[in-house]
Amino acid sequence: MLKSKEVANALYEISAIQIKPDRSFVWTSGIHSPIYCDNRLTMSYPKIRKLIVEQFVQMIDELDEKPDVIAGCATAGIPHAAWLAEYLDLPMVYVRSKPKGHGKQNQIEGKIERGDKVLVIEDLISTGGSSIDSALVLQEEGATVLSVFAIFSYGLNKAVQRFNQVKIPFATITNFDILAEALVEQGEITTTEKDSLIEWRNDLGNKQ
Repeated sequence: MLKSKEVANALYEISAIQIKPDRSFVWTSGIHSPIYCDNRLTMSYPKIRKLIVEQFVQMIDELDEKPDVIAGCATAGIPHAAWLAEYLDLPMVYVRSKPKGHGKQNQIEGKIERGDKVLVIEDLISTGGSSIDSALVLQEEGATVLSVFAIFSYGLNKAVQRFNQVKIPFATITNFDILAEALVEQGEITTTEKDSLIEWRNDLGNKQ
């Protein structure tokens, strides 16, 4: 069984995820948000990054097909893809957000072969755009994308719709709802504040 709540708590404890029910975080898009997520911080905590790898391994065990290659989304998915590939003794590649502007102008770094079964690793899924773009680049090179795995998801309907449109499965270790429930259990937020957080997320998902 996935340790989804344990991972959510760990991310909160190291401030990789921060919650402000007053919505005082401002995203680049201008959205006033109650949540700030920076899973890059997990790089500095060996026990937590090991826990994350262990959860990804469990998720792979549930796949009907197993990956030949682990692919990281630049940039935050790269370290987790590397640790997972090392654990599984598998090849790894990473996908740039756009082709390199010089040299061979690679967008995929590392060796990928036509027909390779690839698992894409991302740190965070919001609307799904960046991870879907990476998966599509891999498909264009002839790879079969088994799934996109991420550490955390906001649980936006827009992400589900986008992944469904391109017919690529995705799964996350933990998510916004699990985090909110865990924070109530710890007394960090009230049930009323939790309901407000979920309402904000649902409204955001419907607007995008």
